[in-house]
Amino acid sequence: MTRVKRGIVARKRRKKILNLTKGFRGAASKLFRTANQRYMKALKLSFVNRRKKKRDFRSLWISRLNAVARKTGLNYNQFIFALKTCDIQLNRKILSQISICDPQTYQLLYTILQPLLVKNLK
Repeated sequence: MTRVKRGIVARKRRKKILNLTKGFRGAASKLFRTANQRYMKALKLSFVNRRKKKRDFRSLWISRLNAVARKTGLNYNQFIFALKTCDIQLNRKILSQISICDPQTYQLLYTILQPLLVKNLK
C-alpha cells in the first residue's frame, strides 16, 4: 500500500484560520489553537451583536422621541399613547427621523394629537 502524507490538507486548514484572524492581537493571530478559539468566539459575538444592534437603535429612537416630546410638554409614554389612540401607525424609527429632519411635520403631528391630549390629561 502506498504511503499517504496529510500535511498539505492540515496546513491548508490552519492557514485559512490564520488568514481570517490576521488583524487580531498577539497570539490570536500567530498560533493556530489560540487563533481558532478567537475566531470561533468572534463568530459567536458577531451573531450576538447583530441582535444587540437592533436593541441599541430602538433605545436611541426612544430617547430622541422622549427629548422632542418633552419640548412640547409631554413625555414619551403620553406621546406614544396618543399616537395609538389616534390610530397613527408610524414606527419609532420613522417618528425619530421626522422629529430630527422635519420639525414642521412633527409639529403638524402634535397639532393632530393636541385635542386628544387635552382630553386625556384632564
